[in-house]
Amino acid sequence: MIINTGCRTDIPAFYPKWLINRIKEGYVMVRNPYNPSQVTKYSLNPDVVDCLAFCTKNPEPILKYLNELDIYKQFWFVTITPYGKDIEPNVPNKEKVIESFKKLSKHVGINSIGWRYDPIFLNDEFTVNKHIEMFRKFAKELKGYTKDCTISFLDLYEKVKRNAPNIKPPTKEEQKEIANNKN
Repeated sequence: MIINTGCRTDIPAFYPKWLINRIKEGYVMVRNPYNPSQVTKYSLNPDVVDCLAFCTKNPEPILKYLNELDIYKQFWFVTITPYGKDIEPNVPNKEKVIESFKKLSKHVGINSIGWRYDPIFLNDEFTVNKHIEMFRKFAKELKGYTKDCTISFLDLYEKVKRNAPNIKPPTKEEQKEIANNKN
């Protein structure tokens, strides 16, 4: 069984102690968001869990607990994008996240960590060229700490349109330009 901790919230960033407590107890209870009366108990026994998967924008708070997670195979996705506090108010500055990424990579190994650069959107500040520039910068800093990078482009849902009217997804041509840039 794979336990994916990143579907609803950033557990490594906001709830690392809770996770360690659940591991010590040996189980976690999960409420179905579409049927709140349905609660499922999942075993966290290392004999049952094939892998703990994490998605985070800030691995730093969980770093002090890494030794307690070593009983599991792990895979980490860490999202690092160029957006600032106006877009990501609860994410530390990128230099701090990159430093935490490196520490995490050294602990779990280069094959157990991936970098996510997503979602990619455009506005007056974040142009195609800005994304290419920032991607190159981050890639240079992360070289040797991961073998994987996943990118994705913004899906403009109605809620996103309401909450962020000044952003837009890249066109297909812009997506190709961003994704295929190898310089």
